[in-house]
Amino acid sequence: MVQKLLLAFCLVTISVLISCTDAAPPADKTSSGSSSTAAPAGPVSGKTAFWELYKSAHSWAADLQPLKLESKSIPGMKNDAGKAAMWSATFGSLGKHEARVFTYAVASHAPDIYKGVTVGQPLPWNGPSPDAQTFASVDFAVDSDAAYKTAMGDAAAWVDKHPDKDFSLALCSAARFKAPVWYVWWGDNKSGYAVFVDARDGNVVKPKK
Repeated sequence: MVQKLLLAFCLVTISVLISCTDAAPPADKTSSGSSSTAAPAGPVSGKTAFWELYKSAHSWAADLQPLKLESKSIPGMKNDAGKAAMWSATFGSLGKHEARVFTYAVASHAPDIYKGVTVGQPLPWNGPSPDAQTFASVDFAVDSDAAYKTAMGDAAAWVDKHPDKDFSLALCSAARFKAPVWYVWWGDNKSGYAVFVDARDGNVVKPKK
């Protein structure tokens, strides 16, 4: 069944854990990979970006736990079909009692978007909660483009009526779901449409009440 105007789910639960994450300036910039591996020229899927981000985050904390993966945009580059030109991932470390946001971009855009991986400032983190849980990489079976395709099957009528509304995706986990979910939405809180897709099996799901 259609899930409408549920934008607050992933966005609010993560912000409860890590206040002002999006406002924190980057601490430093790292390469997206070896010198022989260039960043793609166009949008990439969530999994592609996640592994680049994971490698960088693991060098920060070996006990890292993923909290959230979210699509972002780069001016002048269009996100398409569940792929994005920029992704951010939030990782937590219980050993360090910190969380950090790592951002992966396929291109630079002045003044504050850098090609490759950018590491955010450390922020206090006291561990997961029922509304904002961590997830394992093995639970991340369904990629963002597949989740988008499934969500479009549910949202097609609304999207056809609102062709000017861009999409966004976020992968996150909460006790209300049996597995991590992709949260796919179009528009905003004033006019929007959202669908939850199970990140393990790719099916549309509803949150428990």
